[in-house]
Amino acid sequence: MVQMKKTNNKRGGGRKMGKQLLIMIPAYNEAESIGVVLNKMHEAGINEIGDILVINDGSQDNTEEVVREFKVTIINQVSNMGYGSALQVGYKYAERKGYEYVIQIDADGQHDICNIKMIFDCLINKEHRFTETPDIIIGSRFLSDSGTMKVSKIKQLAITFFRLVIKIFTKNNITDPTSGLQGLSRRAFTYYSGYGNFDYKYPDINMIIQMIMLGYNIKEIPAVMHERKTGQGMHSGIIKPIKYMMLISLSTLSIILRNRKNSYIIGKERAR
Repeated sequence: MVQMKKTNNKRGGGRKMGKQLLIMIPAYNEAESIGVVLNKMHEAGINEIGDILVINDGSQDNTEEVVREFKVTIINQVSNMGYGSALQVGYKYAERKGYEYVIQIDADGQHDICNIKMIFDCLINKEHRFTETPDIIIGSRFLSDSGTMKVSKIKQLAITFFRLVIKIFTKNNITDPTSGLQGLSRRAFTYYSGYGNFDYKYPDINMIIQMIMLGYNIKEIPAVMHERKTGQGMHSGIIKPIKYMMLISLSTLSIILRNRKNSYIIGKERAR
């Protein structure tokens, strides 16, 4: 169950008819950082290019009260449903409201605000950077022009493993498969909003592999990211990352097998 409210403070930017872009921010117990993120977005004039949505995923701190100080839309989930569930709520909202593009960023301040404009320009292929307009843009920490950011040895090991899996099964080189900084076209996020199309429990490389196998165009661009200054990440410590690697690997295997089976069935039907 969710509750949708729109704050009425003078800060930030309200909804304007005709805006194509929705910037959505999933947040769980991010009272110490989300105000800084929203203030930086306001100072950078982000509200002029897109509307801002915060999905408050059942926070137990005063995340909601902090967000209410800004003129942005907030959806309050009654209980903590998880990061992936918060994302899918955002996708459904974007589809229902008729947006053409979605950019998702974290509430902890790790994703620099400068990335938003760069991703949006790539989504609309403003500078004809790509031969085909992409469906999904991933902000990568590991391309040559990316901002430097420390990554733990365990996380680096997981990223290296995930890169290899994507390369083996899709022939694509994705340098930052665990990046939560992404931009999506309407074609992509409306697919995610559909029942059973998005793994709301473990949305990670499994979704990248699925979308590539389904023919969606995924591109990476360099991103500027910072280390988390407050709170704890979803996969902090040692046990959580290892457990997550095991679960995401099983989910990825399931998606690969399902898509290969579907391709086989389609191929047989065409051969008749």
